[in-house]
Amino acid sequence: MTHLEDRITNALRSSPTRPSSDLFERVVDSIEADRRRRRTTLAVVAGTAALIATATTAVLTLTPRTPDGDLAMPWWILEVGTIAVLLALAFWLGPFIKRFGRAYAADVFHDNPMTGKSYIVLTDIVYYLIFAAYILFSTQVAPMEDWAETVTPGQVTYELGRIGGILLVIGVLHGLNIVLMPVLGRLFSLNRSLSGAPRRDRHTDPVDLDR
Repeated sequence: MTHLEDRITNALRSSPTRPSSDLFERVVDSIEADRRRRRTTLAVVAGTAALIATATTAVLTLTPRTPDGDLAMPWWILEVGTIAVLLALAFWLGPFIKRFGRAYAADVFHDNPMTGKSYIVLTDIVYYLIFAAYILFSTQVAPMEDWAETVTPGQVTYELGRIGGILLVIGVLHGLNIVLMPVLGRLFSLNRSLSGAPRRDRHTDPVDLDR
């Protein structure tokens, strides 16, 4: 055997590993938690689809028609519907980004776990403030000059622009956050090292940002 293999063999023999007594229970709990998460996701998707279908049916049923049989939807119905879509995006997109960003944040702030948790909380606050401000700034309480009392192509274009605009804003800010987060993590680590604070081992004491 090579020198490296000898060192590995000696290390394993000097400190033999033992299986955890609750390993089987932890594996079973993990599998059950994954099943519950999948069932919850399917229930949320099914509930959202049912809610959208019910709302669409109600709108089409309650919307008056012209003498020719065409729909004459009042302008405010589309406005309220757009606000509902924006709110649904806010409450769905935020947890979605946070769920897949925890591991990235934990890796960036492995030397500063409390800073990482605080960073995630602060970014959540900023996220919802941006959504709330955007909805308030773009909401119309009266039809614009080029709108009629019923929905017009101009209003549809405006409402689609609102939805696309918030997605663009959140996408750009999220991209900047991905790029800047490692820089901030490095700065916090350097500051921690210069202050003489004890450094945390990322392998023996992993960061848990879920708590």
